[in-house]
Amino acid sequence: MKSMMVIGLGRFGTHLAIKLAELGNEVMVVDTDEESVDKIAHLVTKAQIGDCKDEEVLRSLGVSNFDICFVCISENFQSSLEITSLLKDLGAPYVISKTDRDIHAKFLLKIGADDVVYPERDMAQRTAVKYSSKLALDYIELTDEYAISEILVPAGWKEKTITELSVRSVYNVNVIGFKINSHVTPMIDAGYTFTGEEHILIAGSKKDILRLMEKK
Repeated sequence: MKSMMVIGLGRFGTHLAIKLAELGNEVMVVDTDEESVDKIAHLVTKAQIGDCKDEEVLRSLGVSNFDICFVCISENFQSSLEITSLLKDLGAPYVISKTDRDIHAKFLLKIGADDVVYPERDMAQRTAVKYSSKLALDYIELTDEYAISEILVPAGWKEKTITELSVRSVYNVNVIGFKINSHVTPMIDAGYTFTGEEHILIAGSKKDILRLMEKK
């Protein structure tokens, strides 16, 4: 369990705070809009009305005591920039800022953000891959080069094992697990025989994963 602060209760900030709380974290939310704060107050550890561009407001919240502070204000870049900078000045150990533009991300990282997230871009990419591929069920980019994907079993893989298929050498990806009825099992036996009923979890370069997902 970690201690989290979420600043900004737009759609992303609200969904993020709720999910963080569901995962067992202590979550404080902060926003200038009283209605937005009231709507989520019963779902998180603490909810506060306040303008985080005000240094005294942030200081009073004890930002240095939170494991992670999320700045979820992308519609007003100046505000996001100021709050990110203030958080680091006040000793916040790890700050993640939401953005939707690469140029904004560069500035946020330059003034102290430890990481940036692109929720709209990332979801668009996952959706595009999912509905463009014959096999893809889910797709998550880990870096600019590598990804993890959940796929259907390619037709030629049924009733065969990872060893028989030489998956790593032929397709240049790793099978890291399989999923049946929402239950995920790590792949630890290269002798496992694919039935065609399960979903496969694969990891590798985006190029190799996308190539595999085009198999019928």
